Amino acid sequence: MKEKFNNYLYQISALGLLVSAALYILKPDIMSYIFAVCAAGFAVSRLNSRYTGGDLRIKRLFRIQKMAGLLMVAASYFMFKPHNQWVPILLIAAFLELYTSFVLHKAQSKG
Repeated sequence: MKEKFNNYLYQISALGLLVSAALYILKPDIMSYIFAVCAAGFAVSRLNSRYTGGDLRIKRLFRIQKMAGLLMVAASYFMFKPHNQWVPILLIAAFLELYTSFVLHKAQSKG
């Protein structure tokens, strides 16, 4: 049950992050708060995901995913600042998520 809830939290938070980052141009005050809540949910879902196997490559990829979740929280913090410093942090986190999703799928299908 916990794994199912974690999966739902991840999906809803990722969708909220995408929508709030895209609509930030229209309503930056409201979207900053929505992004912050979704980033917190995203980070919690990533920090709760565990790998119990012995493959060091997959363990490393899970740690990178956790770092990307924390970078999303950092991006949400910088959304409340006057400059657009949140954009490069969000891009780095998104790149890390994209990288780990492809490599993790490949590594898990091998083993």
